[in-house]
Amino acid sequence: MTNDPSAAKYQIRAHIAAEGVIDKPDVVGAVFGQTEGLLGDELDLRDLQKSGRIGRIEVDIDSRKGRSEGEIVIPSSLDQVETAILASGLETVDRIGPCRAKIEVISVEDIRISKRQKVVERAKLILAKLQEESKGVGVDLTEAVRKAVQVDEITSYGPEHLPAGPNIDQADALIVVEGRSDVLNLLRCGIKNVIAVEGTSVPQTVKDLSRGKTVTAFTDGDRAGELILREMLQTMDLDFVARAPRGSEVEELTQKALLKCLRNKIPINQYLEMTGFESTGSTRGPMEDREGGGPSRNERRDERGGGREDRGAPPPPRAPMPAPPPPTPIALPPELQRYFDMLSGVEKTSRGIILGEDDAVLQEVPVKDLIDALVGLSGPAKAVVFDGIVSQRLLDVAQEKNIPTVIGSRLGPVGKMPEKVRVFTRADLAGGPA
Repeated sequence: MTNDPSAAKYQIRAHIAAEGVIDKPDVVGAVFGQTEGLLGDELDLRDLQKSGRIGRIEVDIDSRKGRSEGEIVIPSSLDQVETAILASGLETVDRIGPCRAKIEVISVEDIRISKRQKVVERAKLILAKLQEESKGVGVDLTEAVRKAVQVDEITSYGPEHLPAGPNIDQADALIVVEGRSDVLNLLRCGIKNVIAVEGTSVPQTVKDLSRGKTVTAFTDGDRAGELILREMLQTMDLDFVARAPRGSEVEELTQKALLKCLRNKIPINQYLEMTGFESTGSTRGPMEDREGGGPSRNERRDERGGGREDRGAPPPPRAPMPAPPPPTPIALPPELQRYFDMLSGVEKTSRGIILGEDDAVLQEVPVKDLIDALVGLSGPAKAVVFDGIVSQRLLDVAQEKNIPTVIGSRLGPVGKMPEKVRVFTRADLAGGPA
């Protein structure tokens, strides 16, 4: 009767060495013959094998140069004591066939332990796979539905088949981005009046679409985004500029970061003054002058005045209003007065000065490079004086760099004034509002 390998609990491994050439049947015969009657009737190998309490004896022999070496493997379903006695009985075999031999037990392995280890390792793999699949179920469902809606909402607009949102024609405002991924990201945030230029050359469709709409250019915060923006400035009408944070792309922004960039968009005139770029495309007048191509406010006023003359005599001329008194200059602390003197020194030069301790000049740079210079500061700075408009982005950088004082020509549209930054403009020098 052959032992079922799955029923074995232990496995005896022994090394055999013989001074001569031997084969497997010689080894098996010697083991059975020389242990017969040695271990008692209860541990007789033949009876144990017939009852299935030990399995088939496996022998692997290699004979070289008149010597033979190999391994004996015996599976056992006996208990620990009986298996240990059987293993020690193997070492009493000292002759195999005509050759002297020696058998040495290497190990008695508990097969259940190795099986248990395999079970544990396999269970780890199964559990890890199960957790990985379960972890993304909720997110995957939400993301799958969101992406399906985005794909349904995105359209191909114009003869160039540009990626765009569904509200392009109906909306009064337009957001122009670089590529399809940017459009998808804005759609995910619920912004549907968006179109992509798909390259550095602005398509004619986008140029035509920008007429009569409030247009915001929203580009990546890298060199390529700057080049695309400059192309837009030269070929189409823009009202506002929004940029992704430096080194980031619009398609990578989270909803919070994306909406913050759009809230902090800069009017085109202020952006041009800050950067020193030229705009040959922004030739539009005020919004009320270009909506529907109608007459200007002055023309409409003249038309209404002409109607009154036809109906009767013109009203008597009004007495001229007295001119308001000039603002009274206010006394400034000596430190601020020095800063305003520096501001007068850089007037109409579009340059900025970064001051350190004791008002030492750390850097003097063009206004368009001022923010980059502040970001790259390696040491502390005390104040910034520049011939330009104080923007939200500049104040955010000043707050981040712990620069307590900013002096500029005038204050732009700032949504949130930093708590630790004092801002002064020429209006403060004249005593007027900032």
